[in-house]
Amino acid sequence: MRIDEWWSELVPSTRQWLIDNAGDVVPAWVLEQITAVTGEPTADDDWAADVDAEDFYLSDDATDWIEAAGNDELDDLDESELVTDDEEAAGAPAS
Repeated sequence: MRIDEWWSELVPSTRQWLIDNAGDVVPAWVLEQITAVTGEPTADDDWAADVDAEDFYLSDDATDWIEAAGNDELDDLDESELVTDDEEAAGAPAS
C-alpha cells in the first residue's frame, strides 16, 4: 500500500506529527496508527525504510511526499519526475 493510499485514513494529529517531524524516528504510537490502516510494514512497502531496524523510519520517498503534503505541493508534483529509491539504486537518472 502506497502512502497516498493510507495518508487520509490517519487521524489529523498523526498526519500533523508526521509533517512536523518528517525524517525523524517514527514513535510507536504513530507506527501503531499507520499499521492499523496498512498492516505490518514489509520490505515491499515503499514508504518503510528498513523494517528490520531497531528504530523505525519512513523511506526518503515517503518523507519527501509528506513534506510536499505539508506544504500543499502535492498537486504540483509531476510523478514522472520522481525517482524512487529503487530506481535510483538501479541507476535511473534523476530529474
